[in-house]
Amino acid sequence: MNDKTKPAREAGNFTRRDLLKGAVASALTIPAISAAHGQNEAIHNPEDRVDLSREHAFYGTGGQVGIETPPQRHIMFMTFDLTSKNPRDLQVLLARWSSAIAQMMRGETIGQVEPTRTSGVGNDTGEAMDLGPASLTVTVGLGPRIFSDDLGLAAKKPALMRELIQLPSDNFSPELTGGDLSIQACADDPQVAYHAVRNLARIAKSTGTAATRWSVLGFGRASAGKGQSTPRNLFGFKDGTRNITEKTDFNRHVWIKDDGPAWQQQGTYQVVRKIRMHIENWDTDRVSDQNNVFGRHKLSGAPLSGHKEFDQPDFEVKDQAGELVIPATAHISLAAHENNKGIRILRRSYNYTDGLNNLGLLDAGLLFISYQNDPAHFETLQAKLGAADALNEYISHIGSGIFFIPPAPAEGSYIGAELFS
Repeated sequence: MNDKTKPAREAGNFTRRDLLKGAVASALTIPAISAAHGQNEAIHNPEDRVDLSREHAFYGTGGQVGIETPPQRHIMFMTFDLTSKNPRDLQVLLARWSSAIAQMMRGETIGQVEPTRTSGVGNDTGEAMDLGPASLTVTVGLGPRIFSDDLGLAAKKPALMRELIQLPSDNFSPELTGGDLSIQACADDPQVAYHAVRNLARIAKSTGTAATRWSVLGFGRASAGKGQSTPRNLFGFKDGTRNITEKTDFNRHVWIKDDGPAWQQQGTYQVVRKIRMHIENWDTDRVSDQNNVFGRHKLSGAPLSGHKEFDQPDFEVKDQAGELVIPATAHISLAAHENNKGIRILRRSYNYTDGLNNLGLLDAGLLFISYQNDPAHFETLQAKLGAADALNEYISHIGSGIFFIPPAPAEGSYIGAELFS
């Protein structure tokens, strides 16, 4: 070995300069490799951009906001139990809620945050000040007990309003089930959504009319609206590829039309499910098996019978071994409207996390929310899914509720005013 020949450096013995060189080389090389494989390419849809100054109108004609509205990025959902049997108390609560919702959706507070009197209590809790409207929408629902003899409103009950039937795989926790009122607050800023529900709960408590029952704080929409790219659920699969987006489909499958009293027209039925995902078990499964569970390719979202996300699934095509390319137990096969006499529902779901369970496992899942003009449509789909869906190995339905969603109130009125006329 001559003086110009350096001995090989021992493994792991690198200078800071070597490390920097390696970091630069990696930065230049890794994106190129990833792009070649198509794994890290992101397609940004302009419709998905967040504008925190955007606001929606609460008052209007037709259905309530937060249903046909393109899904925002975050949700706070809460249910309430009535603590008063006086229908007048419910009427006052719905009127006060409506006024407060209209203000908050404009990005305003619902009164003074800091009272003039130093001993006073603020009307608004203040955490959403300076955050803007953030596309906030608040949707109010009425549970089955609202239309009971207890309140004298049985004659006003919508024709199809009832408790959901027991379905396969139902395993609900009582504390996550039911409710007399529901609040769905969606926004592109989670603090704006939380602020809305917090202040509505405060009003309910101060009037002595309703008490909180259960709630879910969700993040990352797991459904797509018109013009939006399809998001992913916590299993890593695109969710909502075949969701309802067109006005004609909303009118056919979501909004109540020519069924019951005039005040119920443009109303709908809201079904809510809290679905726990056993994500740590899922994460150990082969991706090929995961694809078969959903009936789609994990990366592209394409049906197993196709090549692109929005390709029409072919549920009859078989492989060379004579097996269905999309298994009969695949989620998309059981839920497809082609296999359910044309039944479709609007999905407006969100991911959620509750941290860790008592075993130290990740506690997370899907806050499933659907809208349909007949609750039986949800029951038909869920009966098939609950009985045969390959996904059932990895999920548990732990919470549930059903609510009638009255149409939007006109300016100067309030949600459900016709109940008391």
